[in-house]
Amino acid sequence: MHSVEGRVVIVTGSGQGVGRGMAHHFAKAGATVVVADWNAEKMARTVAECRDLGAEALGVPCNIMEQETLLAMVDTTIGEYGAVDAIVNNAQTFRPNAPVAEVSADDLDVFYRSGVLGTLWAMQAVYPPMKAAGWGRIVNFASSMGIVGGVGFGAYNASKEAIRALTRTAAKEWAADGIVVNAIAPAAAPPRAVGSAHYEEFMRTSPMHRNGDPELDIGSVAHFLCTDACRYLTGQTFMCDGGTYLWA
Repeated sequence: MHSVEGRVVIVTGSGQGVGRGMAHHFAKAGATVVVADWNAEKMARTVAECRDLGAEALGVPCNIMEQETLLAMVDTTIGEYGAVDAIVNNAQTFRPNAPVAEVSADDLDVFYRSGVLGTLWAMQAVYPPMKAAGWGRIVNFASSMGIVGGVGFGAYNASKEAIRALTRTAAKEWAADGIVVNAIAPAAAPPRAVGSAHYEEFMRTSPMHRNGDPELDIGSVAHFLCTDACRYLTGQTFMCDGGTYLWA
């Protein structure tokens, strides 16, 4: 029940960062990994790394802000492997932090198009083949900042909470089709964030006092959510943050 061996798993934004770590985890676990990224060089690097780990891997160029490229990416995957078993919607474009009083329409638009619409379009693209198969796993990416109202993250928070709303709604609408939809709120700061005030505050308040590892910490949760083992869990947000944020 805990295996992804032989499953076809798409990871968006897997050319770098958390997406790259998750791709490595799925590759080691025996999945067929589809690396979907807009950066051809980074995409090729992750594909090569997954193949070196013994996995079947395919790189497909994809811009999450353009619906047609997401549809084409899923079509390419099905054409190559005949199925899409799971998708991990990790990719999102970022803008500099800003207080709510200074958030611009451009800030909201970038987060909305890349986060909310990008996730929605990817979910819609995989829905028909998953429904036809009677089995599917969708993992979206939320953020603890959206849940707790992190200061300076207004536009980002709005997009991440919208993604959680889509996750919950799709979980209910698609449950009868055998499709499980969940979200991860990870704590795995990229190198550019290390040393920032937000990062230092997280390290101070986290019970484990460490940054999450994209492959070992975040990848393992994504792995679980793409298996039969999570068959009775849907619509949930998993706080993968070392116990920093806890709710009953």
